[in-house]
Amino acid sequence: MALEWLRRDNSLKDHQLFDGSHFGGEAPTVVYERRPVTDEQGKPVDGLYSAWIWLNNPAQYNSYTTEMVKGVIAGFQKASSDRAIVAVVFTAVGDKAFCTGGNTAEYAAYYSKRPNEYGEYVDLFMAMVDAILNCKKPVICRVNGMRVAGGQEIGMATDITVSSDLAVYGQAGPKHGSAPIGGATDFMPWFLSMEDAMYNCVSCETWSAYKMKAKGLITKAVPVLRKDGQWVRNPLVRTDTYVDDGEIVYGEPVPAARTGAAKELIASCVTDFELLDAEVDRLVWKFSNLFPNCLINSIDGIRGKKKFFWDQMKLPNRHWAAANMSHEAFLGFNAFDAKKATGRDVIDFVRFRQLVAEGALFDDDFAAQTLAAPKR
Repeated sequence: MALEWLRRDNSLKDHQLFDGSHFGGEAPTVVYERRPVTDEQGKPVDGLYSAWIWLNNPAQYNSYTTEMVKGVIAGFQKASSDRAIVAVVFTAVGDKAFCTGGNTAEYAAYYSKRPNEYGEYVDLFMAMVDAILNCKKPVICRVNGMRVAGGQEIGMATDITVSSDLAVYGQAGPKHGSAPIGGATDFMPWFLSMEDAMYNCVSCETWSAYKMKAKGLITKAVPVLRKDGQWVRNPLVRTDTYVDDGEIVYGEPVPAARTGAAKELIASCVTDFELLDAEVDRLVWKFSNLFPNCLINSIDGIRGKKKFFWDQMKLPNRHWAAANMSHEAFLGFNAFDAKKATGRDVIDFVRFRQLVAEGALFDDDFAAQTLAAPKR
């Protein structure tokens, strides 16, 4: 029986929460871009797009300011509710960094010793991670450079990572007054062994893209250097498997004696993201040829393992982070922000521990004894 008599509203509703005010502008910001999906021959497909969300603060290694965090949230909500979007590409401007985490200059100048204000900021940060994890489209992290600290955390919240082979990965919190509570302690044990996750979180070392590929943190690492029309793999990293002190290793730095020549080779090359973008296009086209509802349900089934532990810990971690802004974070972020004036980006950890052992009051004198003095 025909159902023409049923009353239908065929106009499309707008489910987006934000306007475009969070995108663009001259200050460090976030750029939102709609790109046509391309088929295997590179031909644009009518009516289908990928959403590119760009961190745009290359002068500060794409560290995110408060306003940029809002822009990422807005970008993911916009892409998630856009019917024509097949996938989201989360990336950044420039060739040095995807993201190095929160903007330490802003932390030092505004948030240090303001725990309530920092708590409000962390609420936004948590909402940014949630926006990635809850996006109704697959999310590809296109890593154009270093992905460390909070940048590593928001990167791990995405679904698939394809990387420049010049990129490095790691955490930095315990060295600079924080802890990797923005997802690393929740996500990393799902990617790496518990031992590797522990060491990477607390050592504050950075690991190469090739090492992270071998250990399962990322999907692919591709060369981005070209010389005389030929692709050149990152010469600072060994790309062979070898035995070192009885351990089979891969993706470790080249010996110190070779770093000078490697840096000269890099300087003689041009940076070209053609292969990286081709990998992104290939993934978007793959997603385009899958049932969208089946696809996102499959993705959410995997995301759920990360989200379970993230949801358990994000609120208590928020409160700890706020309180810590009047303690170790105050010292750590100010030391990092003052590195041009002092020549050192960390505190005197030995003196700090000595003062703690003496039961010293955490006051301005305590800070003066642990922070480096400006160079004369």
